[in-house]
Amino acid sequence: MALPTDQAERLAAGRRQRRIEAVPEPLRQAVVAFNASRMRAQDRARRAGTRPRSNHTLETALATLRDLADFLVDDRDKNAWALVDVHDVEAFLSTLPKGRKRRLTVLRQFFRFAQSQKMLLVDPARELVAKETNGFRGQTLALDQQRELFRRWTTDKHVHPHEAVMGMLALLHGASSSEMRILKTDDIDQQAHTVRLGKRPHPVPLDPASWTVLLRCLAHREAWRTDNPHVMVTKGTKAGRSPASTDLSLPRS
Repeated sequence: MALPTDQAERLAAGRRQRRIEAVPEPLRQAVVAFNASRMRAQDRARRAGTRPRSNHTLETALATLRDLADFLVDDRDKNAWALVDVHDVEAFLSTLPKGRKRRLTVLRQFFRFAQSQKMLLVDPARELVAKETNGFRGQTLALDQQRELFRRWTTDKHVHPHEAVMGMLALLHGASSSEMRILKTDDIDQQAHTVRLGKRPHPVPLDPASWTVLLRCLAHREAWRTDNPHVMVTKGTKAGRSPASTDLSLPRS
């Protein structure tokens, strides 16, 4: 038995309708109007022979608006689009950082439409940027843990020099593992007590504790009698000129 030729469109319409019905009732009418506007635009594009939005794109947009509406009602206690401000939108975007750009694109389109229809006075997404601010977002250690590690790396003579220098440069100077792996002896200024880390535009001045740990690492390197130019040399790299592997913090004998 042959399926109706419009089966795919009917299924897509059903998916859109389910997403719309999942929007809290006080915020639903604006989403209905936005969807109708997008469907008209899709129809015009098809008749004009241009590239219409796919059903998947339309459904994803409705899912984003559904999630935003749920967030506004449940987490921000707001039941009208006119009450939404930039802080609400930013808080919603932060719940899924990896989807920020995709979600913000949808929200900009929706709020522009809502503003044009006099549903709100100010577009709360207008000033937001798709790119998140640069900065570390990983897990950090508590201050007590940082102090404990600082004491370990600066006072415990049994700690391997590689662990100590990597730990101090990361803890106090924000150095990444790749910056430390490629650090060469030529990057060290013995007079100024600075090092060049990775592609940073300026040398990094080292505090006395970090400098002492670095000198200990250099002394450990001297014991290898190697021509490898890197500061951290291991048993596997002492005969060559390549940087150590990511496992360089483990003791090598």
